[in-house]
Amino acid sequence: MRIEDTDTARSDADLIKPIMEALQWLGIDWDEPPLYQSQRLELYKKYADTLLETGHAYRCFCTPEELEKRRAVAMAEKRNPLYDRMCLNRSQTEIDNLLKGKAPFAIRLKIPEGETSYQDGILGLIAKQNSEIEDLVLCRADGRATYNLAVVVDDHEMGITDVIRGNDHISNTFKQIHIYESLGFSIPRFAHLPLILRPDKKKVSKRLGDKDVAAYNQEGILPEAMFNFLCLLGWSPKDDREVFTRQELIEIFRLDFVNKSNPVFNEEKLLAINFEHLRRLPDHKIAEMVAPLLVEAGFTTKYWLETRWDYLIKVVGLLKERAHRVTDFVALGGYFFYSDFNYDAEGAAKRFTPQASERLKVLLERFAAIDVFTKDKIEGTLAGLASEEGIKSAELIHPLRLAVSGLTGGPGLYDILETIGREQVMTRMQRAIDYIQNMRA
Repeated sequence: MRIEDTDTARSDADLIKPIMEALQWLGIDWDEPPLYQSQRLELYKKYADTLLETGHAYRCFCTPEELEKRRAVAMAEKRNPLYDRMCLNRSQTEIDNLLKGKAPFAIRLKIPEGETSYQDGILGLIAKQNSEIEDLVLCRADGRATYNLAVVVDDHEMGITDVIRGNDHISNTFKQIHIYESLGFSIPRFAHLPLILRPDKKKVSKRLGDKDVAAYNQEGILPEAMFNFLCLLGWSPKDDREVFTRQELIEIFRLDFVNKSNPVFNEEKLLAINFEHLRRLPDHKIAEMVAPLLVEAGFTTKYWLETRWDYLIKVVGLLKERAHRVTDFVALGGYFFYSDFNYDAEGAAKRFTPQASERLKVLLERFAAIDVFTKDKIEGTLAGLASEEGIKSAELIHPLRLAVSGLTGGPGLYDILETIGREQVMTRMQRAIDYIQNMRA
């Protein structure tokens, strides 16, 4: 784990904790203390000075204002706005005078003539003319190392053999190869991954409103599902499977199966994968995740759930085939835990008729007479009344479902009734009857 925080303008300590928490939530851990580049500035400065001494780098006394002015002129003249090497061409006398005057300076790498190429693990052979590579700054005037020098030094010091990162770093790779070579370091293998895009084909970014990993956690996405989904973005197992365990992905992953084109983040696919991972979990595991959410929503209390754990597990089992997120168990199943819900407005207008009220009254009496309130007995009672009335069972099922849940859809009605229990079912039916009468008054 390396925190690349040499750029103080773009680094914020408050951003580090969420990054670490997101990685740990995904099951991506580290076995050594995190390395902070901001704590290794002296090390980087030592290597920058070595490059100065060996002639691979030179001092640049140009101020930011001067650089920006020359860059603007170059762009206006439609020239490549690379650094013009003004300070490389200074005489030694001029340099000595500037140093005596305490003039601040940055340290730039001297890019040699010729061509730079490397074999990318995903993109194949990539080459670039050195004339297109700028003499990059290694150390700023305040002595702080830039990203490119710091990562090369750290890769060497940490024994990094493979650098796998986004393809927006390809331009940095050419620069870093020259730093490796100038310092006499072994060059690691490079592989550049495709970038994840939004549906509008722009790069995923929080600045554009895209959610971070923590938000998906809060919305009920399982870490194993997110891990699975992210692995499929820009990579293919070369078959039709999409749902994998972490260990399966580790065993079959091959870098040469990574696609070159940038994938689009499809949240619908993420939900589909999350649904499959949820289905694989035992109901009691899901119940452990759902319980605190129900309490947080105010639907019940921790004590109530602890004393009725079997009830919660049964509810989870009923909702499992409809829940795509862990939070869906709360959104879809609140009526299992409280009865003062609102009725679906469209459903009430359609199903809560005076005739439905009269039928619910009769059904209420029939339910009261059932010896054991089981699915089979409930279904038989309802079917018997429908037959007597000369109607389809659906004409009783729809208003009854709305009466006991407030919703027009959900798990099997007889499962709901058996789970809620006779007393609660009858109470809710009477509430619906009263509601219809008041609504039609």
